[in-house]
Amino acid sequence: MSLLDPRIERHLIADQGEVVIDEVRKHWAAIVGASLELFAGTVVLLLAFFARQAWWLPLILGGAIVLHAWWRILEQRMDRLVITNMRVFRVHGILSQRIATMPLSRILDVSVHKPIVGRMVGFGHFVFESAAQEQGLREVRFVGDPDERGLTIQRVIQQAGLRGFVAQQPLPLSQAPVRMPPRPPLPAPDWRDSQDYPTAPVPPFHPDRTTTAPIDLPR
Repeated sequence: MSLLDPRIERHLIADQGEVVIDEVRKHWAAIVGASLELFAGTVVLLLAFFARQAWWLPLILGGAIVLHAWWRILEQRMDRLVITNMRVFRVHGILSQRIATMPLSRILDVSVHKPIVGRMVGFGHFVFESAAQEQGLREVRFVGDPDERGLTIQRVIQQAGLRGFVAQQPLPLSQAPVRMPPRPPLPAPDWRDSQDYPTAPVPPFHPDRTTTAPIDLPR
């Protein structure tokens, strides 16, 4: 394998059955600026063969521009967005390689931005909305055929059964509402058996002991 190959297969979790669904390379529009810089550096470098004095100046300047342009081209070539059946991750970097990973369960939405030039030549920019924003993967620029790639990500999420998983998962214990067990119904009070409110015994009625004298009421 070449040193400039990102070697995607070594980053897969093979023992868990992870497979690559799509490997997205940068659109050719990503290297237009670097290609123009390479052309300008080549022109400056050729001036060294026609300069009689200070020929070393265009040689050094042109060589630096050419090297910088090639570095930018290789940087775009090594940048890959990989869609698997378990996650989405990005591998980029030339000498030091960096990897940003986002599981499918964290992806809330994928926005596609297509500028006017992108609509003409067929590229767009991806913006991933996730539960926790991963650095280096939130925005992926110059994605070729963005509509089809966006649908691919949506299909993988649907097939994995994770659409709406984040919204349906239970809240943590610190935020979950506390549910009290229902109280058993209280028995109906029986005042005949109550001892909290004792009543005086009612004397039996005797007609001979009943007075019929008038009662003087206060005026």
